[in-house]
Amino acid sequence: MSAELIASLRKQCDGPRDGALLRFSLGNALLADGDADAAIGELTRAIVFDPAYSAAWKLLGKACLASGDEAAAADAWRRGIAAASQRGDKQAEKEMTVFLRRLEKPQP
Repeated sequence: MSAELIASLRKQCDGPRDGALLRFSLGNALLADGDADAAIGELTRAIVFDPAYSAAWKLLGKACLASGDEAAAADAWRRGIAAASQRGDKQAEKEMTVFLRRLEKPQP
């Protein structure tokens, strides 16, 4: 199912329905399929379409973390917190703040 969903979403890219939601959905499907690097690319495109898309920032941070790039994850969440704050998306702002704190917490 995941491969079919990814293929279906990719067919819509660069067409009239291309946009932040499509790229977010594709990034989400790719991340769920274990392809964090491809997910990062699609989530980055989602943010180009809509820089205030806090859910895309949140998922981008998770994808970066899954790919092993903690610095990029922290950056995505910081920028996502700013976007969520600007948009008034308190829940996303809180979630990303928690993710960031966990990431920056010194390991014993």
